[in-house]
Amino acid sequence: MAGHRIEAFVEMMLADRAASPHTLAAYRRDLDDFAAFCTARGGGDPSDAGEELLLGWLAAMQAAGLSARTAARRLSCLRQFFRFGLREGWRADDPTARLDSPRLPKPLPKFLSEAEIARLIDGCAQIGPPRRRLMTLAALEMLYSTGLRISELLALTRRQCLAAMSGPPVLVVRGKGGRERMVPLSAASIAAAAALIDEIAPAMPGARPADGPLFPGRDPRRALTRQGFDLLLRDAALAAGIDPARLSPHVVRHSFASHMLARGADLRSLQTLLGHADISTTQIYTHVLAERLREVVATHHPLAGQG
Repeated sequence: MAGHRIEAFVEMMLADRAASPHTLAAYRRDLDDFAAFCTARGGGDPSDAGEELLLGWLAAMQAAGLSARTAARRLSCLRQFFRFGLREGWRADDPTARLDSPRLPKPLPKFLSEAEIARLIDGCAQIGPPRRRLMTLAALEMLYSTGLRISELLALTRRQCLAAMSGPPVLVVRGKGGRERMVPLSAASIAAAAALIDEIAPAMPGARPADGPLFPGRDPRRALTRQGFDLLLRDAALAAGIDPARLSPHVVRHSFASHMLARGADLRSLQTLLGHADISTTQIYTHVLAERLREVVATHHPLAGQG
């Protein structure tokens, strides 16, 4: 009976959710693994399992040294299987309803060193033609000096940048949830944006310099796509001798945040600059503070060099 229900579940995932062959194979493996566990614990149809048996299965995975991510994935599969059983009528309850998924460790954000960021910016001088070179330089300067999200950066207009050049060097950015925040611009990012605008404007006869996006795509009336932007970053990485796989808009944003903290910025200020609604989101960067504290102790503690 169990095999029949597992196959019915897999067929449903294929028909209703268009799951890939790889995903279907993973579901089948996870369900077969649970069925083998049930057999080892004294038999019984795994589709009739109760909460206690599932808790034992989770404990067995932990004892076997499986990662929390693997255990969470397998439990997710069982949740879907038993919910399918509820809909089909061969389960009267969901034994996974009160089970908590294993807590996954939060991955540390990936970022580049200050020296690598400097190499990226310096390497832009090797990129051609001029418009692409200026666009890449402005993109990196703006991203690194502001910590903007890629969606926020590509939404910038030339009018916004010209206003920051003629008045206070600040951008008003609309971020997630429609929330607005003020983001200061560095002198280098303003200079790079000005050079880009000067390059773009003559190529648009009849248009005013303030018209259109700061980073235009093939159609100058529309912003560069995310895919087009990734190609700019790839050019910059290759020019700097950095693996392009290590570079993305989010990596530059993480680099901005990590370097700000390393140089003394506080979390609340960083939260405002990044546009995080909750400071808990910003706290992923405290690994930088921890590293800085370790360096301080290693350098200045009188007993640090002993042992």
